[in-house]
Amino acid sequence: MTVLPSLETLNAARFDTPAILKRLASASRALAELKGVAASIPNQSILINTLGLQEAKDSSEIENIVTTHDELFKDDVLPEAFANPAAKEVLRYRQALHLGYRQVRDIGLITANHIVDIQAELERNNASFRKLPGTALKTGAGETVYTPPQDPAEIVALMSDLERFINDGERFAVDPLIRMALIHHQFESIHPFYDGNGRTGRILNVLYLVKEGLLDVPVLYLSRHIVRTKADYYRLLQAVRDADAWEEWVQYLLEAVEQTSRQTIRTIHAIKDALFDYKHRIRANYKFYSQDLINNLFMHPYTKIEFIERDLGVSRLTATKYLDALDAAGFVQKNKIGRSNYYVNVALNQILLGTR
Repeated sequence: MTVLPSLETLNAARFDTPAILKRLASASRALAELKGVAASIPNQSILINTLGLQEAKDSSEIENIVTTHDELFKDDVLPEAFANPAAKEVLRYRQALHLGYRQVRDIGLITANHIVDIQAELERNNASFRKLPGTALKTGAGETVYTPPQDPAEIVALMSDLERFINDGERFAVDPLIRMALIHHQFESIHPFYDGNGRTGRILNVLYLVKEGLLDVPVLYLSRHIVRTKADYYRLLQAVRDADAWEEWVQYLLEAVEQTSRQTIRTIHAIKDALFDYKHRIRANYKFYSQDLINNLFMHPYTKIEFIERDLGVSRLTATKYLDALDAAGFVQKNKIGRSNYYVNVALNQILLGTR
């Protein structure tokens, strides 16, 4: 039977090693730079929406829920015309992330009930914490590698303890980035839900950084790094359980923070450059230029006539004229599914695909 001790039983001094402190300094610098760069985008919702889709895709891929950018963006813009179960499941991740961000922003805490709400949004169910035994983590060959706590009362107690650890920084005196690594491991080891634990845990990572003020908006998405190092991720998770290898786990997460921060900084710079390029060229050549139009084009990698109508407060005919003019000039590319048209922001799509 698995018995999980409180994180506070760890000796905080064990994380004061030269290797961890060096990695912590690099990760903290990169994250601080990311916070500043993200703040330079006038409309923060652009980053939350576009980068949130990237995180949703990569986090879901870790759980073998695989879709392409094209499928994901099509479903986002034309859900009624595009039936792709994987894409719809990935989009639920973004909704769950948005829900969690609103909760943290509104009250400055991350509670066990908030985590339940995030998982419910993700999975579209109200199962809450596990109440039945039988959950085990297995290899692809069916071999059990870890059995999380099974008793429902123990799961509730462990989540209550984790809630206190998340929200009371005085209870364990280590840097918030180290705390994030500990929180993530403890949550995944409690494995409180029947489904969606991995994705809920990865949402929890970035929400914790927002709660601690290390980010203003949830734009650090570690899933891309985890996808690339998936074998190490699972190996190090298990090494903590088998051999108390906390130091190696913490270093892995700190490296993920640093590398992901630097990659995200590059992506934000590219989005910002493309946004201002579109803004200047459209303003110079079209009387219908507006900031609302620019926001629309960069909020949605794929947009449609109805979005322009709604965001600019214009008629369908006017919205169609705007988009067709931008298509003719190469700002967007017009495509069709069934009877419905959608318009791809060429520059933004290339950035998100990594081809620009």
